[in-house]
Amino acid sequence: MRIAVYPGSFDPCTNGHLDIIDRSSKLFDKVIVAVLTNSSKSPTFTVDERINLLKTAVCGYNNVEICSFSGLLVDFLRKTGATVVIKGIRAVSDFEYEFQMALTNKALYPAVETLFLHATSEYMFLSSSVVKEVARYGGSLKGLVPENLIPIINNRCSNIVDNKL
Repeated sequence: MRIAVYPGSFDPCTNGHLDIIDRSSKLFDKVIVAVLTNSSKSPTFTVDERINLLKTAVCGYNNVEICSFSGLLVDFLRKTGATVVIKGIRAVSDFEYEFQMALTNKALYPAVETLFLHATSEYMFLSSSVVKEVARYGGSLKGLVPENLIPIINNRCSNIVDNKL
């Protein structure tokens, strides 16, 4: 069984993330979307909330699993039996960082390969940060995130603006 891991913060998940998940699910027997628990970041959504948002967004996929992890990605790969890391790339700047991480992962776990999937032109500009910024100021999230997640994201992000005033 070919197992791939698509790691990230997913704070929140976007249609760009879902595009990578969709395309990956067609290439591998199992895709594990791994939500990173990173103590150095202050996410807008808790890990459990991010997992639930992703589960809602990918409910139609039989070969996609959502979970969280902390620590080294290679340790998580070993634990799950995955040998491929999926990384979405929007721009050259993404590639430079992700290439360095891929080489590090390969040095730590020689069995791992990293597959870079370029963003489709429709989502090249899209990031979780963009989504949160649009939502904070009342802009439309239509086409940026799954429709059923819009009220949840808007509610959380509008509260951030209210709390800053």
